[in-house]
Amino acid sequence: MKQLTLTLLCLSLAACAVGPDYHEPTVQAPASYGDWHGGSPSLRETGLAAGTTQSFARFSDPVLSSLQQQALAASFDVQSAALRFAQSRMARNVAASAQGPQLTARAGVARQRQSESGAGTRMVDAIGPANRDVLIDKLSDPFTLYQAGFDTAWELDLWGRVRRSVQAADAGMAEASSVLRDVQLAVQLEVARNYYELRAAQRQQELLQADLAAARDIAALVAARQRGGLATGLEVEQQNTALAELEGRAPALLEQEAAASNRLAMLLAKPPGGLSEQLAAQQGAAAPSAPDLALGVPAEVMRHRPDIQAAEARLQAATARIGVAVADLYPRITLGLSLGLESLDAGKFGDWGSRQWSLGPSLQLPIFDNGRRRATVELRKLEEQEAAINFQKTVLKAWHEMDDALSAYSAARQRQQALSTREASARASLALAAVRARRGMSDALPQLQAQRALLAIQRERAASDSELALRLLAICKASGLAPQP
Repeated sequence: MKQLTLTLLCLSLAACAVGPDYHEPTVQAPASYGDWHGGSPSLRETGLAAGTTQSFARFSDPVLSSLQQQALAASFDVQSAALRFAQSRMARNVAASAQGPQLTARAGVARQRQSESGAGTRMVDAIGPANRDVLIDKLSDPFTLYQAGFDTAWELDLWGRVRRSVQAADAGMAEASSVLRDVQLAVQLEVARNYYELRAAQRQQELLQADLAAARDIAALVAARQRGGLATGLEVEQQNTALAELEGRAPALLEQEAAASNRLAMLLAKPPGGLSEQLAAQQGAAAPSAPDLALGVPAEVMRHRPDIQAAEARLQAATARIGVAVADLYPRITLGLSLGLESLDAGKFGDWGSRQWSLGPSLQLPIFDNGRRRATVELRKLEEQEAAINFQKTVLKAWHEMDDALSAYSAARQRQQALSTREASARASLALAAVRARRGMSDALPQLQAQRALLAIQRERAASDSELALRLLAICKASGLAPQP
């Protein structure tokens, strides 16, 4: 009855858990992204929508979406992060296994002999029987001992040591999950970045070929005018120099395309050239299509950023480990039960009389360890303080990255708008030159020159389009927005 009362008392105490409970830290956030802005006010406006729900980024290019899916399945970095997440799940299972009783089975057969002059002979000497030698010979005769049984032990989690360990393991699993999402996001955005750079190089090559064709026509026209005495040799050489300069740009663009293609192949765990067919330039390829991006409420977006979630999980784990260390200052009570059979005679091994058992609690009470346990508690508290500081640093860094990304996007957008105005003016000049040529008011040279001027602006526009797409990717990274297929 006393043992039952003690057990019930221990079970009632098991409801408490020492150490601090985790409380979600407060994260400061502006009402709108423009409220926290550094630099020129002209870069405050981005033109991006700000929704009321979690934001999203959607890529409309089917080739890019296919490459991203392939990269998520084949990337070595994603596979490593997924294995680390699986390891954290197993670590959580290991910690949770201590919450229940542990059961082990044992069995054995041993041939034994006791020493004639060992400790077992002290009782014989104390009794001093007349047949001492006969008794010692009997005790030292070899014998076979048969044993089998079950042992079970259950540590009563009086102070929450096991529960705090499980909380720390849960936080470790949450951290690994956030790191996995962070790696997946990084792979998707890296695929998109290299894809945009490849398409931009292909677009530049297409425009370069059109510019080369116009330059060759101009060079031929100037040469013909020289033969007619309407142009000088200097003008011919100037056109040839301009033509050679254009032709010299082609190798650099080919190199950019090859480098981007190989980077994509590496991200997809393929050998060099493994994506050549899939990435072949499309005839009349347009500028790369940037993702559709909607910005949500700042506080909600930042709370979903993977590195912030990982930092918070590390803080939660550090808080739980304080409880584990504090619980080690208190006694541990373990309930034990042992059931088994033991016999010297194999024929009687299964008899009821060969049974043996033991039942009862055991106490482990820390008395003196030269300050090790208390130093561990202080160490865990310092680790928790460091994790809290790192969390605040991660949040602040995220806001700086977000503001930098938004400012860069706003600047790229303004440059693109200016180029659009220039391109419209160049198209109007080309149209006027074409009308004059059709009416015989001039030869084809002004039209060809206007065409080359338009192509030069289009090359700048293509580079601007690519830059704008990359700036959007930077916003995706800063906000932790996972692209959707």
